[in-house]
Amino acid sequence: MLRTLHDNWTVRPVAGPVPPQVDAAGPVPATVPGTVHTDLLAAGLIPDPYLDDNERLLGWIGLTDWRYETTVELRPDGHDRAELVFDGLDTVARVEVNGRTVAETRNMHRTYRIDVTDALRTGTNTLAVTFSSAVRYADRASLEQGARPHVNHHPYNAIRKMACNFGWDWGPDLVTAGIWRPVRLHTWRTARLATIRPVVQVEDGRGTVDVHVDVVRAGGGHDGQVSAGGGDLRVSAEIAGREVTTMLPADQTGTVLRLAVDDVRLWWPRGHGGQPMYDLTVRLDAGDAPGDAAGSATTGRTADPTREPAAGRGLDGWTGRIGFRTLRLDTGADEHGTRFAFVVNDRTIFVKGANWIPDDAFPHRVTRARYADRLDQAADAGVNLLRVWGGGIYEADDFYAECDARGILVWQDFLFSCAAYSEEEPLRSEVVAEARDNITRLTVHPSLALWNGCNENLWGYADWGWPERLDGRTWGHGYYTQTLPELVAELDPTRPYTPGSPWSPHPDRHPNDPDHGSTHDWEVWNRLGYTAYRRLRPRFAAEYGWQGPPTWATLRAALSDEPLTPESPGMLVHQKAAEGNVKLTDGLLPHFRLPTTMADWHWAMSLNQARAVRTGVEYFRSLSPHCAGSVLWQLNDCWPVVSWAVVDGAGRRKPAFYALRQAHADRLVTVQPDGAGLRVALVNDSAEPWTGAVALSRRGYDGTVLAAGTLDVDCPAWSTRNVVVPADIATADKAASEVLIAQIGTARAVWFFAEDRHSDLPAPIVAGEVRREDGGYTVTVTAATIVRDLTLLVDTVDPAAVVDDALRTLLPGESVTWRVTSDADLDPDVLLSPTVLRCANQLVEGVPGRPRSADPRPVDPQSAAPQSAAPQSAAPQSAGPQSAAEDLISGTSRDSSRNPRP
Repeated sequence: MLRTLHDNWTVRPVAGPVPPQVDAAGPVPATVPGTVHTDLLAAGLIPDPYLDDNERLLGWIGLTDWRYETTVELRPDGHDRAELVFDGLDTVARVEVNGRTVAETRNMHRTYRIDVTDALRTGTNTLAVTFSSAVRYADRASLEQGARPHVNHHPYNAIRKMACNFGWDWGPDLVTAGIWRPVRLHTWRTARLATIRPVVQVEDGRGTVDVHVDVVRAGGGHDGQVSAGGGDLRVSAEIAGREVTTMLPADQTGTVLRLAVDDVRLWWPRGHGGQPMYDLTVRLDAGDAPGDAAGSATTGRTADPTREPAAGRGLDGWTGRIGFRTLRLDTGADEHGTRFAFVVNDRTIFVKGANWIPDDAFPHRVTRARYADRLDQAADAGVNLLRVWGGGIYEADDFYAECDARGILVWQDFLFSCAAYSEEEPLRSEVVAEARDNITRLTVHPSLALWNGCNENLWGYADWGWPERLDGRTWGHGYYTQTLPELVAELDPTRPYTPGSPWSPHPDRHPNDPDHGSTHDWEVWNRLGYTAYRRLRPRFAAEYGWQGPPTWATLRAALSDEPLTPESPGMLVHQKAAEGNVKLTDGLLPHFRLPTTMADWHWAMSLNQARAVRTGVEYFRSLSPHCAGSVLWQLNDCWPVVSWAVVDGAGRRKPAFYALRQAHADRLVTVQPDGAGLRVALVNDSAEPWTGAVALSRRGYDGTVLAAGTLDVDCPAWSTRNVVVPADIATADKAASEVLIAQIGTARAVWFFAEDRHSDLPAPIVAGEVRREDGGYTVTVTAATIVRDLTLLVDTVDPAAVVDDALRTLLPGESVTWRVTSDADLDPDVLLSPTVLRCANQLVEGVPGRPRSADPRPVDPQSAAPQSAAPQSAAPQSAGPQSAAEDLISGTSRDSSRNPRP
């Protein structure tokens, strides 16, 4: 019998700097899975950690010891063994049954199966888990292990716990404790399944799966490990109507069953084919049982429970879903250096990726539905790979299952990030155990594409002054080059492994050599500005990105600052990057003057982030096949914060999201510098060839065609073609007032010859029409002037609203229609107001005074000009995000030190 133990828990502090009101409250109801912070919040004993400066006020929680307690009823059911199964304990825990210590744990990233056969009694039992302060434990452990470099104010590298739980340059310092993943009581007889590892291969259209099965026998000792003893067992496996069975003699604890599927349907990454999945079942029976007597109750963490074992001699069962595909990492040499390319089913896949961090600082709050929402957003943004970053967690099974269903590849870091790690005991055994646990758990998923040893630690050793500080101590190199690859080879032999990111396949090369392997670039953000992406030629861009604020609705819900400014107290708490505001300002100034209101600052920084994302992604795609992938930092956030994410901590899409989606279009046309001239790149990430004529035109801002021509292009499936723009079209007569258009079919690229602040972008004049429809609105906007990056910030009028597109550049007379999903009763005039209907022109025209904004007056479709010739007046004070009276405070210094990210 397998049952969850999630009810009737309480939690209370037992030691530490506890405020009087919390101490006086005594035990409070606890949610399992959960954490202390959310339990105290639910009890009304603390404020929301995500709001204002509450993060700092709640630092005492991480310095306190906490005790969880519940009762467990045990009734005789004929079992031989009783085991507690904790899928996750965070982190330094002592588990007691009826006052007897049955386990002590030190690792957030492991599953614990604890034999409590002798500790439980029939009837009511007490179960308690006491968590010691992870902050205090890490401080002590760092001294015991020998201090090693890291990038935080806590020595997170001394404990096996989510590194970003101790704070990061986008995350809060909210050190948690609790039973953060499910807990179950498993009573069983004779034998149970211990682990199931399906190893999948495909050859000549035939799929095979080697099902590695390990069992534990009740008569083999009470160590909770795979053990022999007892009688013979029957192990069966079935897939696609094919079944194999083998007998397991009493002296054996493991076997391998091979099944084959002819004419197997292949699993593909999204955009390249379908994602067919096959149900795989494994049954364990007593040796003398009929073949059909087995039940299918699932144990361990490799699949979800389905039902209890059937009556008779059926003992245990497992059900999982697998996919058939081949996958390899091409790291061969060519004339330019060393490739780094994912090859799936013998097709090289250009990676359109994003980095993934824990979606909540309290990960137990991330349900399957929330995973599905976020992964739907990733798919909508054209993402075909997510890199699970090494400072977070091995995500829940639901994450990988949802990636399987969507064809989103997963690059999985082992959990080592930006630090040196001890390779001695007691850390070493924890590392090996957690790696075995998670490799085995995740092997079933076809989306899992790569195991990666660490994040930036090879780079850190090479460039960040570690050797001198380590003074001969170990730093993790043995994990990345020996321990982890050996475990992957043993447990998941068909998947590639890399020692780190960034990484060069050649030991004599710098780990971040752009000509060899994967590369991270943070100089663009830290110092150079986003146009400098075009100076790079990486073989694979595994990390790069640009900051921007969260959406306005998210920001205002989190901060009560009045006035709200870029450097008001709450804003600074929610800007974690070193000199982050300075870098935002320095990155904006080449393109726009610094705005003088909070509303304009928010729009300018949001737009600048979107521009940076578009610039980097389009450029790296234009380098294909030299560059085989782009993995933007980052998709998501874990709380409301100024960060590199394109989806903010409340799940809202920032303007950068739409830039990423547009840059990830299956058929992309983009204009790029080419020496003194320009080139047009056609990127065809589809199964059909892309042929036709690219129409080129150089125009004045008023729409007048100054030069034009066509270029015939033949772009085969899954390829990129670059063509040079003729000089007369690529060279502007008046850079400040001319634009280049490259269009083939409906795909269009727009190239401005001058930065916005140096251009003659006019005050935007547009006409807007809003229509109410089921589930929302359609908003049509027609331009009378050139309008750059027109965007509807719908969250400023309805926090729940979502618009289907953004960042549209219109020439005079052109229109765009957006679909807004909203249940609110919105005022059309507000939707078209100048702080909701935004564009780049607003940040240019009228500077240094307040910019003039969009005019919603009707436009004569014949002339594309306002029906009234009255001069446009300055925009009124709006009821939107912030009044013009709330001025900015800008940064004044430039960071001159190296600031590795992330």
